Parts: sequence; C-alpha cells; structure tokens
Amino acid sequence: MGPKVGVGVLIFREQCVLVGLRRGAHGSGTYALPGGHLEMGESFEHCAIREVAEETGIEISDPVFAYAVNSIFDLTTHYVTVFMRVDVEQDVEPRLMEVEKCDGWQWVPWDAIPEPLFLPLKALKESSYRPFG
Repeated sequence: MGPKVGVGVLIFREQCVLVGLRRGAHGSGTYALPGGHLEMGESFEHCAIREVAEETGIEISDPVFAYAVNSIFDLTTHYVTVFMRVDVEQDVEPRLMEVEKCDGWQWVPWDAIPEPLFLPLKALKESSYRPFG
C-alpha cells in the first residue's frame, strides 16, 4: 500500500493562520491546520471546503493550491499533503466541531505557530513556501 493523500488548509485572516491542537492517535499533541484525507474521486478544492466545514464550521470558497510536502512518519505511515489556501474576513470565527480530534482553534501569526508542529506543517514551515510576498 502506498502513501495516503492529506489536504491541509491554510486559512488566513489578515496576517494570522488558523491552527488547532490535535487529539487522537495520529499526531496527538501537535499543532496542525484544518484538513484531512482526500476521498476517492474528490478534488483538492472540494476536500478543503468539506474538511474546513466539518472541523471548524467555517464555509470557505475557492481555495487555491499553495504547496505540497512528502511526510514519512514511520515505517507504516506515509502521507503526501497538499496544502490549499484561502483568505477569510476579519470577523470569521471557527467553532470546535470535533472535540475528539482537536482541543480548540486559534488564530496565530504565521511566524509564531506554537510547537510542536504536526509533521506536514513542520515540513511546510521548513520549505520555501512563503504566505506573504
């Protein structure tokens, strides 16, 4: 079985990005973006819209491709993560929709995302991707 495909969503509100503290088995205790698994036949855009609504209650439209990373967690867990980006209005606030998967959402400056980072987000931060300019 090959790598799985994940979609992470960079939701920016001015200079801040939405992150949450993961709960559960995969990446528990790390900070991550909203996102999840790409379903069979699903576009990156639709996956981003669906996952953001499921996890945060935020309705987004027209997410755009930002970057992709290759993350090998261990001998049995390998993900290619496609990051999509969307900018939202200043008054947009997330709701905690999946309490079993996340301890809460917060807006933080891109350069001040708390550690430890979920492996794909860590790879994105260490890449050449720059969200502003």
